Amino acid sequence: MSLDTTRDELTVHLERAFLVSVALPERPWVSSDPLDELRGLATTAGAIVVGGLCQRRDKINPSSYIGKGKLQELQEQVKAVEADVIIFDNDLSPGQIRNLEKATQLKVLDRSELILDIFATRARTAEARLQVELAQLEYALPRLRLMWSHLGRTGGGIGTRGPGETQLEEDRRLVDQRIRDLKARLVEVQARKEREVRSRSEEHTVSLVGYTNAGKSTLMNALTGAGVHVEDKLFSTLDTRTRQWRLKDWDRVLLSDTVGFIRDLPHHLIASFKATLEEARQARLLLHVVDASNPYAEEQIKSVNAVLKELGCDEKPMLLVLNKIDRMSDPSYLHVLQRHHPRSVAVSAVQRQGLEELQEAVIEMLSADFADAEIETGAGNGKVLSYLAAHADIYRQEFHDNRASIRCRLPRHLLHHIQGPDVQVRFLDGAVR
Repeated sequence: MSLDTTRDELTVHLERAFLVSVALPERPWVSSDPLDELRGLATTAGAIVVGGLCQRRDKINPSSYIGKGKLQELQEQVKAVEADVIIFDNDLSPGQIRNLEKATQLKVLDRSELILDIFATRARTAEARLQVELAQLEYALPRLRLMWSHLGRTGGGIGTRGPGETQLEEDRRLVDQRIRDLKARLVEVQARKEREVRSRSEEHTVSLVGYTNAGKSTLMNALTGAGVHVEDKLFSTLDTRTRQWRLKDWDRVLLSDTVGFIRDLPHHLIASFKATLEEARQARLLLHVVDASNPYAEEQIKSVNAVLKELGCDEKPMLLVLNKIDRMSDPSYLHVLQRHHPRSVAVSAVQRQGLEELQEAVIEMLSADFADAEIETGAGNGKVLSYLAAHADIYRQEFHDNRASIRCRLPRHLLHHIQGPDVQVRFLDGAVR
């Protein structure tokens, strides 16, 4: 490792961060420790947290977000702890960032820029790097006029890394052009991803979703033996991975792991990662993994549901997986979660507890999408007959007067493959299609 590389890494890992969180009527604190999640994000970004400040306000201060008294207190505290960067758990305007940096003589980041920075450091594939760069540039574009000093940072550290770094130093015209280029490339990525996902339309597809660090990758390893990298940090998974999951006495399922969600996830990031989240958008069943040991699990469930709604996935069949029950010191809290969410399964991916119950619940939910039907068609319709032979569980087949009658059980989502002027489908509950 070169000296320069070592020096860069030390700059990142030893950056001293001071945290600020402001509660507003429309954005209240969700925990007794308002800085808890921000502390985790800052640590994931490679900072050492050296202090924090919280304030409740009825409305923000247009010039500095926090009040004048708190700003003076902030100036004194960051100087006392020798902070290098101030990180807000709120989204700031370019003018507010400029005024705060001028008042404190320190770099100031807001929540969105911090999350984008973490994504930049964790993007591994070319697709993820494109997505992160686009999100960074779309975040920066409206801020260029008032943030030239902010964008011209040369000291390294949080907020200055990733593929968008050099682009942010260009003028608005070049940034605009780069955004157009990235969007065009991502349209191709999205189209390719959609084709790839559609090619598996005849498979049973299940997608893991959930709050960041809920244990999705650990659960995937436990279910499939995939050997996916697991790290006790926020956003350890950015790229979708799909593996085969063999369900006992049933069939094969394609199980996908997706990027974790978080409260107030930047909208640019959700839009940019549309291709990555295509697996969740097209899945037959979503497994919403929750860290049941987290005292704020209910708030995290609401945050994930909000992102799923934004993606158009809120109407999909979903099973709540209450993970990390081995970490729960008070079992009564698990019982409360189970009462609030009757369609849930309690597991410990690490201890491999509850995995059989999870399999049974998944089989039950996937089986609900099957239909018992009687299909009539011409005896010479080889296309339909061969398709049923390959994809349906046929339990009676008869031929009369050049007509074939097949009683079978098959997935409802495959029924569109069985169509034609001489095909009639009668569900055994009496309905006819």
